[in-house]
Amino acid sequence: MSGQLEQIATFLAVAEAQGFARAAKTLGVAPSSVTRTVSELETRLGVQLLVRTTRRVSLTQAGTAFRSQVAPLVGGLSRAQDDVRAFQTTLKGTLRVSAPLSFGLHRLAEPLIAFRSDVPEIDLQISLTDRFVDILADDLDMALRISGVPTDLSTIWRKIAPVPRSLVASPEYLNARGRPQTPADLTDHTALAYAHLVEGPVWQLTDAQTGLTEPVRVPTGFSCDNGDLLAQMAVAGQGIALLPDFLLRAAITDGRLERLLPGWHLPEIWLTAFFPPYRRLPAALDRFTDCIATTLGGAPL
Repeated sequence: MSGQLEQIATFLAVAEAQGFARAAKTLGVAPSSVTRTVSELETRLGVQLLVRTTRRVSLTQAGTAFRSQVAPLVGGLSRAQDDVRAFQTTLKGTLRVSAPLSFGLHRLAEPLIAFRSDVPEIDLQISLTDRFVDILADDLDMALRISGVPTDLSTIWRKIAPVPRSLVASPEYLNARGRPQTPADLTDHTALAYAHLVEGPVWQLTDAQTGLTEPVRVPTGFSCDNGDLLAQMAVAGQGIALLPDFLLRAAITDGRLERLLPGWHLPEIWLTAFFPPYRRLPAALDRFTDCIATTLGGAPL
């Protein structure tokens, strides 16, 4: 197909220039190469497209009809190539980005405002969902995820910031059910479970002093796929929740929630940017990711 496109583009150049030498100068190739390429096209089509004389080159009736058919196609291909190059190098176009719902509501506005102030030409389309999206199938340019070590081999990724988590419950719940002193004590309690939890139904807690990890399966009394609702259920005394700290700080500060087992660590998770497998990120996507990292990166969320 690439050879056919070269033949057609060469034919159009000759028709426009009305001569092989002038077309060769425009294309930056030898006249003999232009003559050979057009002859190969005529042989492949089985029809004469050009009439050659000593003074000029003109189109046959078949050549005129062929030119009218292929010129818009080649022009459209050229424009498409220009658009793709522009997408790779300029700060214009559309960016479609997915992010977790609770993270979007609590932490995403600041970097979005900063990016739109910096690059107002970009049409930024944000989809907030806790569903694990498929970047390629869902026609996305990027996905922000809060997760453990990435395992998706079909994408490339960049860590933005660590996301600390805590086990929490309300004082009312703890006064009624007791305050757990060890991970094993959690089995006597009720878990408010996040449906997309990295560890699944088993919470992995590591002793900060010994480094030993103790897996605990806490009986689940309620589960959902949104952290804000789980935090509200925990404040209401419905059980113990394992959630990112950015959802909990206000409730902990004003005493509506208490942190549990402070001497035990949970597996590290990160805010991570995932991209399709580009060899090099387009300019707009690279700028957007840098804006997220500059605004939110470094310090834990």
